[in-house]
Amino acid sequence: MSIPAFLANLPSLASPPRAGAGRLPQLSRGAAFYLQASIILFFLAGSSAPTAIYALYQAAWGFSPITVTAVFAIYALAVLAALLVTGGLSDYVGRRPVLQAATLLQALAMLLFATAHGVGALLVARVVQGLSTGAAAGAVGAGMLDIDRNKGTVANAVGPMLGTATGALLSGLMVAYLPAPTVLVYVLLGAVFLAQAAGVALLPETVTPRPGALASLRPRFHLPARARGPLLLAVPALVAAWALVGFYGSLGPTLVRRLLGSTSPVLGGLLLTTMAAAGALTVFLTRAWSPRAMTLLGTSTLMAGVAVSLGAVAHGSVGFLFAGTAISGAGFGAAFQGAIRGVILLAAPHERAGLLSVLYVVAYLAFGAPAVLAGVGVVRGGGLLVTTREYGLAVVALAGAALVGTLLRRAEAEKTL
Repeated sequence: MSIPAFLANLPSLASPPRAGAGRLPQLSRGAAFYLQASIILFFLAGSSAPTAIYALYQAAWGFSPITVTAVFAIYALAVLAALLVTGGLSDYVGRRPVLQAATLLQALAMLLFATAHGVGALLVARVVQGLSTGAAAGAVGAGMLDIDRNKGTVANAVGPMLGTATGALLSGLMVAYLPAPTVLVYVLLGAVFLAQAAGVALLPETVTPRPGALASLRPRFHLPARARGPLLLAVPALVAAWALVGFYGSLGPTLVRRLLGSTSPVLGGLLLTTMAAAGALTVFLTRAWSPRAMTLLGTSTLMAGVAVSLGAVAHGSVGFLFAGTAISGAGFGAAFQGAIRGVILLAAPHERAGLLSVLYVVAYLAFGAPAVLAGVGVVRGGGLLVTTREYGLAVVALAGAALVGTLLRRAEAEKTL
């Protein structure tokens, strides 16, 4: 069967088997929800795991900070490619087949990382990892919303942050204190992904397969009309938040080493962990807030946190750098949650995966592209500290634009009353 024919027949392939055809037992709704939440968590843990290992790769293979940011950013580009092509696929073929393929592909990525012996192999591993994450993002997010809309909205915002925090911290600890620092973390994550692939086979399907799977692979943005205005308002906040995460993920360890004079992989990963953990905690604490209140809190706190961090860098204070990072992380969490809740709840069930994919496209563009520019600035511009200051000021400006836009939108709404 040709690939186009296979895709065209995916709805029938994804349909539940007939009675007596050897149907597997299915997970309860609660178990299905938490399995999908674990997929978000561990996929993002896998994406941040190399952060603590970059210094080892750099020492062994002798590449520059530009290469570090390129390896970091190619993952984001691969995620974008997968989102644009497969972002809405699960709305047509079902959540389960897309997640089954994505978890197996993620396990393959871990194998490629564990056996990498040069920059080329590292780039290939990041591409495979990005493709699997992009394929899963819309399906797993929409799958949780299908089961429980309120819990799914929170999990969609908390999961990426908690996973990022977990991956960076555990990777740093394993690199520092356990043998085979460039292998062990990937072996353990690979085992998790294989277990998740087995669990996905037991997921109850929440979408009725329908024709159009092949047509859905054409790259396009699928935006319900009622979500377009709120999404445009959310874009500056999304870009500011994820651009900051991209900086911490790519150059944060280098910044810590510069200020401390330490090569500890734990400290390098701890900066990203601090930011992501603060974001996850903030999302949990503000989960009952309105999207507008979350956006206002997120943008203002993001600006304050970056300001504290820039002051810490200027004065060489590692303690204030971590404090500013925690404040920025709180802003990141609130802004991201506000953006998701303000947009995704406007989508019908069959539109959720596609709309979530659009949100992730914006996030990952902001996550990857500025990080590469920062790497170029470090090597060919004013150096690490100057680049950090310029990058931080750009994030403050974007967060300020989002804050003003949110306030003006409310003011305009009140005038019409």
